[in-house]
Amino acid sequence: MTDAAWISSALTSARPQAMGALLRYFRDLETAEEAYQEACLRALKSWPKNGPPRDPTAWLIFAGRNSGIDAKRREKKQEALPDEDQISDLSDAEAELTERLDGQHYRDDILRLLFICCHPDLPGTQQIALALRIVCGLTVKQIARAFLVGEAAMEQRITRAKARIASADVPFEAPGAVERSERLGAVAAMVYLIFNEGYSAGAEDDGSRAQLCDEAIRLARLLLRLFQTEPEIMGLAALMLLQHARSPARFDAERQIVLLEDQDRRLWNSQMIAEGLALIDKATRHGRPGSYQLQAALAAVHARAATPEDTNWRQIDLLYALLEEIQPSPVITLNRAVAVSKTQGPEAALAMIEPLESRLSGYFYFHGLKGGLLLKLGRGKEAHRAFDQAIALATTAAEANHIRQHLDRLLKDNAAQA
Repeated sequence: MTDAAWISSALTSARPQAMGALLRYFRDLETAEEAYQEACLRALKSWPKNGPPRDPTAWLIFAGRNSGIDAKRREKKQEALPDEDQISDLSDAEAELTERLDGQHYRDDILRLLFICCHPDLPGTQQIALALRIVCGLTVKQIARAFLVGEAAMEQRITRAKARIASADVPFEAPGAVERSERLGAVAAMVYLIFNEGYSAGAEDDGSRAQLCDEAIRLARLLLRLFQTEPEIMGLAALMLLQHARSPARFDAERQIVLLEDQDRRLWNSQMIAEGLALIDKATRHGRPGSYQLQAALAAVHARAATPEDTNWRQIDLLYALLEEIQPSPVITLNRAVAVSKTQGPEAALAMIEPLESRLSGYFYFHGLKGGLLLKLGRGKEAHRAFDQAIALATTAAEANHIRQHLDRLLKDNAAQA
């Protein structure tokens, strides 16, 4: 007998490559998905009885291809596929297919699948939903719960995405080097969007959105297998691992947000941190810094600090300065100001963020930081006005509570220094 847990893991692991190969065969996303689902059903019947195949992915591709052909034949009212007993023994055909599934086919098939999911004609929300459904294999119900929408609405969103892909005349040939380079950034951005959807989940989440973090990391590891020497993909994976490692300490027993400096670092996932640190160190040695690498390097500084007091704020300032050059943004400058306040004092940080007010007037973190800096400078009335504005701009109870916690901490620190 083949263990049910092993079968589930094998089907999940094989899905991206099998779906990519079936997409190449049928050149239709809907047909490829239906063929893979049918192959999974056949595996659930065959593997417990006949034992695991030598190469589960090859078995699923072959079974899915035959199932898809059978469906096409039925549409044309032609002869059916052989009986289940005959198709369950795929050893010879599986061996032949395994030999042809070399690294280049594997790479091209999965890239094609990822590129289609983040096709530029699709809105970001549809890209994410399609990737979670097609590449990760999440059910429509799981995706709907993660995005806090109804199951019917999510089904429509995914259906519209598939229809748009079908009408976009997407090429199914192996992606060339130029296309790979141009669209790899879009794939990486999609993966990080999936991660952020999960990471931004509140403490009240039942785990549906938090699951997206795990799926994003799984996709990043898949990309790492395809692009083993690409430092930005290493940086992306490292960034998500280092951020996700803090998840066990992000909320307290009352499910309230715990600020980074107040987190119990003993709760951080040391295995994820070790993996993330190794990846960012490897990426840095390539000497080609990018946005994800720099963000991962910033997360690494916090991960390496045993206590908040050990944080190397000068290094954080330097990293944010590099990030500003590569990806200029008022939000990045705002984050850099936190490091400047630690190294040069609140007055220097306030001078840095004041020119940003017109662009960040609707951003609650801007007013929260401004309030904190004003409070440290003894300008209490101005500080409280800034904090009130920050709380008013907060879009969730968690964001408002974050500002209140920050204010309480600052008042406590000021009282201790008095």
